[in-house]
Amino acid sequence: MRRADEEEEPLKLIRRYVTPDRRYLKLGGSLLGMGGRDRTKFLRKLGQAAGEISPRELDTLLDRGWRERKTAAWLVAVAGRTEFRDRLGELLLASEGPYAGQAYCVALAVFGTRADADLLVAYLDRYLRRPDLYYDQTAALGALLLLDAKLGADYAARFLAPDGLWQQWIDGPPSKDRGVPDSYREFIGELCAFAGEAAKHCPDRRT
Repeated sequence: MRRADEEEEPLKLIRRYVTPDRRYLKLGGSLLGMGGRDRTKFLRKLGQAAGEISPRELDTLLDRGWRERKTAAWLVAVAGRTEFRDRLGELLLASEGPYAGQAYCVALAVFGTRADADLLVAYLDRYLRRPDLYYDQTAALGALLLLDAKLGADYAARFLAPDGLWQQWIDGPPSKDRGVPDSYREFIGELCAFAGEAAKHCPDRRT
């Protein structure tokens, strides 16, 4: 009976935080196409959820699949739960599955400190050396450029140097999107703005 209860709890969390209104699918680029009442309603509910979910419940979601991890990372970002910084950094670096990495990058960009920049640098140092892997390099670079602008730093400079790791990754097979790095910064910046808007609806967090 206890095992059944243990299996039921994650399912309750998924139904409460991940799947309502297909939340896990809308977190990310889909937000850019959302406007008016739909956006206001979605971000209000997201902010409320971010304030309601407990650290233990977030841990449970982060231990599961990409849908749960992606949603949990957004809830962490909206509520500014910097105690999850290292956990998100570890998940980003491990890159065990698809679709959640962008959310980790958004959270680190929202936190906005040099510690967050260091985690993004570690990711880029590893995965820009793998042109065969098209993971979350563009999101990580965009987040790092955003932090550079915020902190008055130049973490991204060595990656973007002529013939640097960024160019090597772009040039390596298979072919990749050759977007301007600043476009990635603007994109992550827009997602961070959504997180900030949702945060206005975030009640006091549980301890």
